[in-house]
Amino acid sequence: MMYTSSSSTQPAALTENADQLLLSEYDVIIHQQDKNSPLYSVSSFEDLQLSDELLQGVYNMKFTKPSKIQASALPLLLRDPPENLIAQSQSGTGKTAAFSLAILSRVQASDPATQAMVVAPTRELARQIVEVMKELGRFSPVTVTEVIPGGGVYDRKIGGHIVVGTPGTMLRLIQSKALGVARLRMLALDEADIMLDIQSLGAQTMQIKRRVPEATQLIFFSATWAENIVNFARQFMGSGANEIRLQVNELTISNIKQFFIDCNDELDRFEILVDLYGLMTVSQSMIFVHRKDNAEKIAEMMTSRHHHVSFLHGGLDVGERDRRMDDFRAGRSKVLISTNVLARGLDVCNVNLVINYDLPVGGKGLADHDAYLHRIGRTGRFGRRGITINFVHDEPSYEILSQIQTYFGCNIIKLPTQLDSRDGVTADQKAGRSERMEDFLKAAMKG
Repeated sequence: MMYTSSSSTQPAALTENADQLLLSEYDVIIHQQDKNSPLYSVSSFEDLQLSDELLQGVYNMKFTKPSKIQASALPLLLRDPPENLIAQSQSGTGKTAAFSLAILSRVQASDPATQAMVVAPTRELARQIVEVMKELGRFSPVTVTEVIPGGGVYDRKIGGHIVVGTPGTMLRLIQSKALGVARLRMLALDEADIMLDIQSLGAQTMQIKRRVPEATQLIFFSATWAENIVNFARQFMGSGANEIRLQVNELTISNIKQFFIDCNDELDRFEILVDLYGLMTVSQSMIFVHRKDNAEKIAEMMTSRHHHVSFLHGGLDVGERDRRMDDFRAGRSKVLISTNVLARGLDVCNVNLVINYDLPVGGKGLADHDAYLHRIGRTGRFGRRGITINFVHDEPSYEILSQIQTYFGCNIIKLPTQLDSRDGVTADQKAGRSERMEDFLKAAMKG
């Protein structure tokens, strides 16, 4: 039985400051396990009957009202007896806080056993979830433990009411009995579509599931759900799971403005990237590329032009990955070049520009729509304005861009032609092009 919520009855959200933009409206389709129970959402955190300690944590983080996903998901997650949930929501709408509040609410602080596990595909996302949970639970006695590679977790017993980590590390700890799961009550997967994809992390996730108690409440969250993966998720959970889904045309976020630049060739693509450097450092920016070697090459070339950039990919030492990620979070680094390792879930509030230097390509050379959505979702967080610029420099990249526009039904606007002349430019013309480009995009950010 499917329900479509009315946007007029769903609360909007202000998350960090009272003067921030409201989240854009979208409809939520919910399938409830109990067909006799009416669909409802909440308009305040008090409506959820959270503990005083959790409410204090919520308001300490300057959350004012539940976001759409929180208003719809939390009443389902907190029902008794516990029910499973497959949930979808746009990037930057408060998914992490939604499942975190549910877990923090259900954990019994008087029981020292591990009662909840959260599994995420990357160490960066796992670390971020730990930070959110600790902040929300700041005034609660509930403990949160991080288990990620390189954290010295293999040579000791792991404890904590809630354990957050990556699937490989989590599985090894369970297999070695360093992490006990006999009294586990909740298992949450963030970016669950990739966690369940057998070509990615699915095998490890399934092994974890086999080792936890059968009655464990399962919570799957992601911004994207391919139909074959969501069908597998239903089988994985068993019959009767609740679902919150979006329509495809609701996936792209209205406060992210999408543009493309038609570059002459590979060299022109890099030169235009250099031209954009001043705009990149107005706040913070991310540049996405296909491969690790490309990330390093572009970083080296930009550094040779005296531009300060950093790069991050899965081939770096884990300590170096953490250091570079921490520098970017803290704003000490303004421009970060990355592979898809950071496309999912990363929440850095000051990112207002994402550049797809390489457009995301999946199997058979076709556009990777999910990767595109996750990448652009690194900007426009929590209702802020953001900009995505896509570079095309040849026929294949233009075809990928066309596929993305068709799939999402969105209009990706070409930047004015004077910004990408194919006739070559003098130094003065190049400077003028750079200035016009910055003026155009700064106006887009404001408007």
